[in-house]
Amino acid sequence: MRILVTGGAGFIGSHLIDRLMKQGHEVLCLDNFYTGHKRNLLEWLDHPYFELIRHDITEPIRLEVDQIYHLACPASPVHYQYNPVKTIKTNVTGTLNMLGLAKRVKARFLLASTSEVYGDPSVHPQPEDYRGNVNCIGIRSCYDEGKRVAETLAFDYYRQNHVDIRVARIFNTYGPRMLENDGRVVSNFIVQALRGIPLTVYGDGSQTRSFCYVSDLVEGLMRLMNGEYIGPINIGNPGEYTILELAKTIQEMVNPETELVFKPLPQDDPKQRQPDITRAKTWLGWEPTIPLKEGLKWTIEDFQARMEGQNLNL
Repeated sequence: MRILVTGGAGFIGSHLIDRLMKQGHEVLCLDNFYTGHKRNLLEWLDHPYFELIRHDITEPIRLEVDQIYHLACPASPVHYQYNPVKTIKTNVTGTLNMLGLAKRVKARFLLASTSEVYGDPSVHPQPEDYRGNVNCIGIRSCYDEGKRVAETLAFDYYRQNHVDIRVARIFNTYGPRMLENDGRVVSNFIVQALRGIPLTVYGDGSQTRSFCYVSDLVEGLMRLMNGEYIGPINIGNPGEYTILELAKTIQEMVNPETELVFKPLPQDDPKQRQPDITRAKTWLGWEPTIPLKEGLKWTIEDFQARMEGQNLNL
């Protein structure tokens, strides 16, 4: 098949492209390199079945493809809050452009939505029919509300124009190729521990997150794309950890000498986040397989190699 991956030079997109290329598909990668990086795709740059197009999805583009994995959008608070107007434009105008493309060429369209659509949830764990608790004028809303509108657009194109859609709600994902400066908790802790500086815990560290290794997530996305279930469907790891537990685990694995420091919680930071993956198990036969410690080991090795290789002044 000819498959388009928007945001394909990013963390999740590049892992997805690895899998698609190994299956023998023709892959088009669209990226504006705001948070993506060419180094994530070096293996494929000269491959005859791979094409890299530098393009911003807020501008329309004409292509012929069979499937569209729509992943383009900065996903960490540091990056999506840096230019919030651009973030919401990417989610709304960008998604409109990609749905328009899917409609024109009759491609199947998968939207990478997010657990952020649940906001600071009052239901725990979060099932797909929970409608969320989002602050629509908060500092995270460019992303949260942007993705909620993207889901609305997907379902409206499905109902009105019969576009073949799939909607995945992605929970916290980690693994090799995460950006060193993406401000998310796993990369923050690993980089701080490798530098031997105190690990920053916001609040008292009792807030919880679920961490899904990137290869597990990619498997879930591909099963959703190629199955019959439309979604929305939670794709994440139901294992729930406090931020303090994660900090101590990484501290122990990298540098037990480092200290922990506590700082005030950022605005609208969710207290609990854990997916109910009943639908994913039922409809996709999917659940995560990589234990946290094993995934962290590979992620730490990748960060270490990059920091040594580039002599990064992290």
